[in-house]
Amino acid sequence: MLLQGKKILITGVANDWSMAWAIAQRCAENGAEIAMPYAMPNLEKRVRPLAEKIGAKFVTECNVQNDAQMDALFGAIEREWGHLDGVLHAIAFSDKNELTGRYADTTRENFKNTMDISVYSLVDLTRRAAPLMHDGGSIVALTYYGGEKSVPNYNVMGVAKSALDSSVRYLASDLGRDKIRVNAISAGPIMTLASSGVGGMKSLLRLNAEQTPLRRNMTLDDVSGAALYLFSNLSSAVTGEVHHVDCGYSTTGMMPNELKEVLLRGLDEGEQ
Repeated sequence: MLLQGKKILITGVANDWSMAWAIAQRCAENGAEIAMPYAMPNLEKRVRPLAEKIGAKFVTECNVQNDAQMDALFGAIEREWGHLDGVLHAIAFSDKNELTGRYADTTRENFKNTMDISVYSLVDLTRRAAPLMHDGGSIVALTYYGGEKSVPNYNVMGVAKSALDSSVRYLASDLGRDKIRVNAISAGPIMTLASSGVGGMKSLLRLNAEQTPLRRNMTLDDVSGAALYLFSNLSSAVTGEVHHVDCGYSTTGMMPNELKEVLLRGLDEGEQ
């Protein structure tokens, strides 16, 4: 029970195959009380039954672009709980029509909206949560390797993840004196509601598994275990880090020759 008595705000749950939901379950299993808002009205029917399974509270609409909803959520948390110990930032959005083709064709409107939802929301959540972390706390964001290297079709979302990773470091520097740690988990690709909008995702998953040192893709259990560590006191001296949970993919520079042959053969056979 590594999180016994801790109170953690989990954002970004969309359905039962969200990484955020896997993390919420793992935290609850280890003794945490969970706050689990949903981002928009049409998600309530999916999120509320999941929240009931783990006794989550504050199951209300909270769009990170709506200051009134953010004020209401944190006001309710302060009144009922009095403090927070952790926050999971699992929020990202971009127009899926711009997650194919060239990054150079990104529109100004989508660039601004992607950055606001995917990056500034971490800053806003952190600023609101920090005063409730009276005895320190842990803030964890979900990121992806596409913020470090170019990944086909990830486009403006990759640029947003770069900004998110940098924000983690700056927020860690700001809040360290208050015993608040800020870290990110760079999870390998996995099929979720969010990732399904990325063009060629199925092919990416297949090729990723062939190239990792562990010869597999990461699982929801892998990422929820990493989050459990970062929320717990086991990681008490860890902050400002981007922790890769990707079966070692980020450590490799070139795929083995035999995998190149598999890839080329697949392309010859018309696989996308």
